[in-house]
Amino acid sequence: MNKLLNLYQNSKNTDLALLVVRITVAGLMLTHGLPKLDMLLSSDPVQFPAVFGLSTSSSLALAVFAEVVCSVLILVGLGTRLAVIPLIFTMLIAAFYIHGADPFAKKEPAILYLIPYVMLLLTGSGKFALDHLLQHKILQAVYVRRLSME
Repeated sequence: MNKLLNLYQNSKNTDLALLVVRITVAGLMLTHGLPKLDMLLSSDPVQFPAVFGLSTSSSLALAVFAEVVCSVLILVGLGTRLAVIPLIFTMLIAAFYIHGADPFAKKEPAILYLIPYVMLLLTGSGKFALDHLLQHKILQAVYVRRLSME
């Protein structure tokens, strides 16, 4: 009961929460991105909205990049803060451009995806991510190099 009422953040719990958010939001977004990837790779005519003067194929390719490539990066925690930027733009465009005239219920899914992406932009990926592992290895290599120079 004490843990439930504790107001102080535990670093381990925060890192675990970031892992859960990363895996969940990336996995869910892949369910939207993989069908788009199939559409992009198929020989059928592209049925996708053209955005900001781009062709339908270009708009679809950008959406696939965000929803598939960036989601995989978020899933493993590699370049998380950079990977969420295309997804934030994609969700903003989906909510307020594509579904701008639609009722809120049509905008809601994009807005619900937008929230964890903004959170990950602000927090980063946490300790249970490739970002943390690579940063630790790089800092260790720099430290060893400095010691060998002295």
